[in-house]
Amino acid sequence: MQQISRRGALGLGLGAAAAAGLVSCGGPGSKPPSPSGGDHRPAGNPKSPSTEGKPLGDGSTAYTGRQPNQPPAPVPLEPGEIPPQFVVFSWDGAGEIGNGLFPRFLKLAEEHEAKMTFFLSGLYLLPESKKRLYRPPNNPVGASDIGYLKDENIKRTLKYVRQAWLDGHEIGTHFNGHFCAGSGSVANWTGAQWKDEIRQAKSFVQEWRTNTGWTDLPALPFDYDKELVGGRTPCLLGQDKLLPVARELGWRYDASSPGGRQRWPVKKQGVWDLPLQAMPFPGHSFEVLSMDYNILANQSQNSTKAPPANYPRWRRQATEAYLAGFKRAYETNRAPFFVGNHFEEWNGGIYMDAVEAVIKEIADKKDVRLVSFRQFVDWLDVQKPEVLAQLQGLDVGQEFPRSTRKAS
Repeated sequence: MQQISRRGALGLGLGAAAAAGLVSCGGPGSKPPSPSGGDHRPAGNPKSPSTEGKPLGDGSTAYTGRQPNQPPAPVPLEPGEIPPQFVVFSWDGAGEIGNGLFPRFLKLAEEHEAKMTFFLSGLYLLPESKKRLYRPPNNPVGASDIGYLKDENIKRTLKYVRQAWLDGHEIGTHFNGHFCAGSGSVANWTGAQWKDEIRQAKSFVQEWRTNTGWTDLPALPFDYDKELVGGRTPCLLGQDKLLPVARELGWRYDASSPGGRQRWPVKKQGVWDLPLQAMPFPGHSFEVLSMDYNILANQSQNSTKAPPANYPRWRRQATEAYLAGFKRAYETNRAPFFVGNHFEEWNGGIYMDAVEAVIKEIADKKDVRLVSFRQFVDWLDVQKPEVLAQLQGLDVGQEFPRSTRKAS
């Protein structure tokens, strides 16, 4: 059995986390820097599609046709054929806070023909002056544990979310207020409360024009009712109550499981369960979850601004951890590799550097497919049940039988 670091076992549930002294993304005692900071560079002009499409609602979004820049339609594997190595890089919050990380990784993705999933926090499109429009379950009106963006950063976020979709990436949801502790934690929410949180998250995306009063910015070029097919909960809490709601809403996957292993996924309550995964952690006997914050928690004990002398060593360790997780899957059971990130410059930006280095290292390898979660479940859904069952039966690090054929 693999041992997962206690500091890295993100989101095991509020009671267990408190008892064990665990940490989690944005959790108690480890609140990330406020997203309202940043520079004051102009947002610039977003990419324009060939047509503005059909406005939806107040014109905040528009139907512009099928999403461009998608991979070829997936096909079923032949019996005994080894699958591609899927890798999904995902981003929690997906707000541009003025540090240039959103455009940095859009450019990197374009250079390496990678697609990603951006889990947009609905509040990142709601001005702080309108925060009382948000009514979070079990929390005061307008409350948010991640704050609100400055207006210029909302404009930047709109720009890059728009570009991301046109580039072929997926726009999922990270919900809204990111509550991880106390009685208001998402761990305690009922199904009805999750449904209301989702309704609000969608409304902030679909009604940003009304809420901001901005009429000179182009619409987001997608119908969010159809685009939204999955999400990741704050601190990986609350999945059990969320899943029935996700299934009712027609969601195809959920990425909120509090930690998985590098095996082929299965459905949970009718929804594909795509968890962050335990991966090797160089220099340690335990494993760490495949997210930047979990590596940070083990390196600097929740501090996001540790002494810079540590950064070179920690950057190498983070890079090597991701590469070790990738290599273990790539050379054995070809289980998909899921990586979670935040657009933050924690510990001097070393985790962003690590992700960039990994993308550059693996993108051109044979059979590797850098895809979004949505594109990955597109592939899963066309596979024959008996083929999936064979894949799901492979344990971590278990190689395919010698009689199997390599992927083309």
